[in-house]
Amino acid sequence: MSESPTTATIGFVGLGHMGGPMVRRLVEAGYRVQVFDVAPEARASAVTAGATDAEDLAAAARGADAVILMLPNSQVVASVLGDDGMVEALAAGTIVIDMSSSEPFKTRELARELASVGVQLVDAPVSGGVTGAQSGKLTIMVGGSEVDVKRIWPVLEKLGKPVHTGPVGSGHAVKALNNLLSATHLWATSEAMVAGQKFGLDPEVMLAVFNGSSGRSGSTENKWPNFILPGTFNSGFGLRLMLKDMKIAVQLAEQSGAPSELGANAVALWERAAEYLSPQADHTEVAEWISSRPH
Repeated sequence: MSESPTTATIGFVGLGHMGGPMVRRLVEAGYRVQVFDVAPEARASAVTAGATDAEDLAAAARGADAVILMLPNSQVVASVLGDDGMVEALAAGTIVIDMSSSEPFKTRELARELASVGVQLVDAPVSGGVTGAQSGKLTIMVGGSEVDVKRIWPVLEKLGKPVHTGPVGSGHAVKALNNLLSATHLWATSEAMVAGQKFGLDPEVMLAVFNGSSGRSGSTENKWPNFILPGTFNSGFGLRLMLKDMKIAVQLAEQSGAPSELGANAVALWERAAEYLSPQADHTEVAEWISSRPH
């Protein structure tokens, strides 16, 4: 995007917990952002923040230098791009930035399809949750050609810290693998914390020891002290979204011929928790379920 921030236009589709704050940061940076979401209240909130309400998907894409998608999965991404003439509304040379947690092999296939009509695809999923989206401190895993990534780099820097992970699909691959690690850490940490508490140990003392030792992880440094011990369970990332990413990572390993035994077992454990917890459950609620479930 060679234009200055005050003139560059960005289409943005998907205004949920993450998309809404991201739009606000882009508007504050001087970009013209034309937004679409199936929820009218989400669009209204974005308009209040300074975005332009697009009447449909095609309108969100029309005249945009880049279009950001912040959607639940590959199926929704493919549906959105194939619906309401959105692709037809994209000018040749436009870059679609898929910041959803999508499937790497499907991302590569979609990139080939878009390239056939002169549109480039970059995958740029994020880590950092709602607080990272609000503060502009997301970790952004960017997969795409050097040329395409360079064009959108200034946009991504307004949202967080981008890291070029390799060709198209690599960002989605790293994101899924990261969340498989994160989920496995959280489950193991929760089992250790529950065992220690039942033995009579102070949870804050345990965390202090773990965080100064080799058991340290994002779960001991962030999730347990900030969302689990206070009992808020409001990290902003749903349990079922975490499970979806875990399955993508295990599938990636299987399709690549890599071992995935621990990953597959972790998926099975999280699936059991998902059967009992509400559809809206935050992923940190697995800690409470581990503590209270019958053995």
